[in-house]
Amino acid sequence: MHTVWKGAISFGLVHVPVKMFSATEDKDISMKYIHTACGSPISYVRRCPTCDKDTSWEEISRGYEYEKGKYVLFEKEELDQLSAQTEKTITILDFVDLTEIDPIYFQKTYYLSPDQAGSNAYQLLLEAMRQSGKIGIAKIAIRSKSSLAAIRVMEGCLAVETIFYPDEIRPIAQVPNLPENINVNDKELSMAKLLIEQLSTPFEPGKYSDDYRESLLHLIEQKIAGEEISLAPAKPQNNVIDLMAALQASIEAVKPVVTDPGPAKRTRKTTAKKPEAGTGAQDAPAAGEGTPKPKKRASSKAKKTIS
Repeated sequence: MHTVWKGAISFGLVHVPVKMFSATEDKDISMKYIHTACGSPISYVRRCPTCDKDTSWEEISRGYEYEKGKYVLFEKEELDQLSAQTEKTITILDFVDLTEIDPIYFQKTYYLSPDQAGSNAYQLLLEAMRQSGKIGIAKIAIRSKSSLAAIRVMEGCLAVETIFYPDEIRPIAQVPNLPENINVNDKELSMAKLLIEQLSTPFEPGKYSDDYRESLLHLIEQKIAGEEISLAPAKPQNNVIDLMAALQASIEAVKPVVTDPGPAKRTRKTTAKKPEAGTGAQDAPAAGEGTPKPKKRASSKAKKTIS
């Protein structure tokens, strides 16, 4: 792994020297823009439209547009000085419960490992946080970008989750067309809850995959091999109008399959019991009493199914 950041965790007067490594990687398939006429990749240049010439990095500074077309300029050294005091320290401000943080705040995850002689302090902080069940809320600056962070224990490792500041979260009130009054049909609600219950399962991240990336890689391999590409037809659009019908169809689709219980437990039918002797009309006639009456067919009510 490549070291992203190097510094120390600070809580109280304790300093824990650490190295930081990115815990995730972007596996998006990168493509370049190609000039179709000649097959060359298109290049992007840093060009000044006023001077009408290309510019080098040495001629470029940073600027903030405070009015249309007006900028205040900063040199790299000026910006570096702002973060010089904090860029090497992760300062834990508070310890909180993880459940108190809404997932909307989380940005990116990093792993922390002990650096140099910081192993003992690292283990102490890790074990103390594990046993307390708390996570640390800290301030951190990575590549001149300051942010809040949550420090927590992940399988014997300290991890840092960078999180947004509260004023970086857009208020829900800005979202258009949200319903003001919740008014749902009770039967539809019951069916929706049943569908959720049937689809509920423990989270197993291994069963999810990026279908788009896998399909794109397959197309890339086909093109490299010179194979003819055939795309699947577009799926028909299903405009669901009957919500109840959609819910019922969804529930039927996810119902668990019932296995055959075996011949011993299958449903079987029995006919009506034969009447015992001396019960009247269906008794065998005594000698000399004439022709016996025909037996009555067993009533359908006499039949029953047992499982």
